[in-house]
Amino acid sequence: MAYMIHAGVTASVTELRRDPMGTIAAGHGGAVAILNRNAPAFYCVPAAEYEAMLTAIEDAELHALADARAASPEITVSLDEL
Repeated sequence: MAYMIHAGVTASVTELRRDPMGTIAAGHGGAVAILNRNAPAFYCVPAAEYEAMLTAIEDAELHALADARAASPEITVSLDEL
């Protein structure tokens, strides 16, 4: 069966077990796909890339919220009313 690999570097579970930090370093700051019997089992993602992914997800959620509220009617409020 063919699998889509979403990383430029792959390693086996055995390689990860043998040298965890070396395996992650092989990704040069990017994600490393960990394969178990030639099938993707999980991805090792460095902290900086994970943080960037979470920021992108949060930004997408905020954009969706803003787009949903864009069609809402505007309410005029003065500072005195607040």
